[in-house]
Amino acid sequence: MSLFAQLAGEAFSVLTSSQSGGPTPAAQILTDLMQNHPSGNGLSGLLEQLAASGLGPQVQSWLGSGSNLPVSADQIQQALGSEKIQQLAQQHGIDPSAVASVIAHLLPAAVDHLTPGGQVPPPNGIAGALSGLLNSSFFKQ
Repeated sequence: MSLFAQLAGEAFSVLTSSQSGGPTPAAQILTDLMQNHPSGNGLSGLLEQLAASGLGPQVQSWLGSGSNLPVSADQIQQALGSEKIQQLAQQHGIDPSAVASVIAHLLPAAVDHLTPGGQVPPPNGIAGALSGLLNSSFFKQ
């Protein structure tokens, strides 16, 4: 295993575990992204941004009933912008490259889980859906 792969694995482990029993840093990052999109449209706004950034096929696969197409940390970085990744990293006290990696790893399955039948919950309905997801073992993948 390369040193980079080992460090990425360790960073992912830290982000997806919680020592206080509360939400993990990964859960907090995804919650921030899905609830606080600058458009005011929550998850829908986030998905529109990703699709407009060239990730339309991936987004559609997450909403559909088939398998979820993967997305890379670089694609997430490009779609969300370095400023947003830096902001999330600073807000949660973690390395920016770890933020993009965790988003890339967890977002496809989270969107798939939160959009049964391909229907995106309205911005005011995402909180309940996220609450259920946060209380599950989803973030301990």
